[in-house]
Amino acid sequence: MPRKLTHFVNGKSCAGQSGRFSDVFDPNTGAVQAQTPLASVDDVAKAVASAKAAFPAWAALNPQRRARVMFRFKALLEEHMDELAALLSREHGKVVADSRGDVQRGMEVIEFACGIPHLQKGEYTEGAGPGIDVYSLRQPLGVVAGITPFNFPAMIPMWMFGVAIACGNTFVLKPSEKDPSVPLRLAELFMEAGAPAGVLNVINGDKIAVDALLEHEDVKAVSFVGSSDIAHYVSHTGAQNGTRVQAMAGAKNHGIIMPDADMDQVVRDFLGAAFGSAGERCMALPVAVPVGKDTADEFIKRITPEIKKLKVGISTDESAHYGPVVTAAHKARVENYIAMCEKEGGTLLVDGRGLSVPGHEGGFFIGPTLFDNVTADMTSYRDEIFGPVLQVVRAGTLEEAAALPSNHQYGNGVAIFTRNGLAAREFAAKVQVGMVGINVPIPVPVAYHTFGGWKRSAFADTNQHGTEGVRFWTKIKTITQRWPDGSVDDQSFIIPTME
Repeated sequence: MPRKLTHFVNGKSCAGQSGRFSDVFDPNTGAVQAQTPLASVDDVAKAVASAKAAFPAWAALNPQRRARVMFRFKALLEEHMDELAALLSREHGKVVADSRGDVQRGMEVIEFACGIPHLQKGEYTEGAGPGIDVYSLRQPLGVVAGITPFNFPAMIPMWMFGVAIACGNTFVLKPSEKDPSVPLRLAELFMEAGAPAGVLNVINGDKIAVDALLEHEDVKAVSFVGSSDIAHYVSHTGAQNGTRVQAMAGAKNHGIIMPDADMDQVVRDFLGAAFGSAGERCMALPVAVPVGKDTADEFIKRITPEIKKLKVGISTDESAHYGPVVTAAHKARVENYIAMCEKEGGTLLVDGRGLSVPGHEGGFFIGPTLFDNVTADMTSYRDEIFGPVLQVVRAGTLEEAAALPSNHQYGNGVAIFTRNGLAAREFAAKVQVGMVGINVPIPVPVAYHTFGGWKRSAFADTNQHGTEGVRFWTKIKTITQRWPDGSVDDQSFIIPTME
């Protein structure tokens, strides 16, 4: 029988009351390995109530003490790294090395959050007017929430709750129902690190849980990562209810290959960036844009045999370059896009459909796929495929190449490969995309900078983590103070000025 998962509310596991469940698959075999409860509105309300009850004491705790919880949590993450990576691979399908990277990138934001005593400092102006000082405070919002996707079940939750909780908020996390075990384990470890009950709650669910969080009057802010259509819905619904929202969404990232690029490095970078984690990354690099016919021909010539050498295997196979996709439905979706691109006129050079791993014939495997001669009017180019599919769009000039990501509906990440510093500098300044890599295929910023795209890749005014994250999870209060000398003779009925 599949094991039954739970929610995590007020410091302990709880079954929930809805009676509804969702299957959690083993992507390596296709078998159901667990069932996760889908929360009711009442289940969500209990989680919010738990967070609300914990908020006053947690917010009043001085930032050094909150930081110490983060330090202990980081140590526990390091201690349990192998356990977390194995658990993640079992439900998501990533190879274990990739799962360790998932945990590591989340842990780096926890490291950043350990500096909250400095990060949450306000500003002070002495003598802004006669005997008047002005200062500001960054204060927590209250109960806040995160809604996270299946593709990074460790990293993205920690991107959200690490900064939010360090700032003094209490948190309700709604992870993907496809791979919920790592978020549940993170909550247990956070309690072990010394966090009071109710500071971090995990509620599993579907749209009912999402709507309940967005509509709950005690939830002051929601951070979301997922598809663009749902991100738009979350942003719009949150705005209607007066909830602060940041909603990170889909992507179709381009890699511009200049004629002077180091082609050996370019091929290596595209192999990892396009096919790593089976392409299930919002910062994957699924579009190559070689500039000039010779560059395109050389790229195709060099990368095609290397793609054919890639090994797809089960997530515990240390020799595999990547594992299965997360569900049978997602496998079918990716394969439909492969068929669509071929029908639209793309030249199919490597076809990953029909791949079977011996002994795991029921697994959700897709081989690496390569298309040449893809054009900007194809639906398969405009949409996010989110699988191990690389499309080559040829361009005649840098201007033509740069126009592709700038004009695309998504604006998450872009990369340029070149030895020309001036070309790279001008490209980075002008391209209409939120994150740019120069000879870096996956330009995910380090934890103390911020992550966020443009256009339909982000429905938000602030980015994830870094100082932008601190701004999102806090509200600013400005105090103007004067200590009078006791005289009451000079009274004014006009608006105060600093003259």
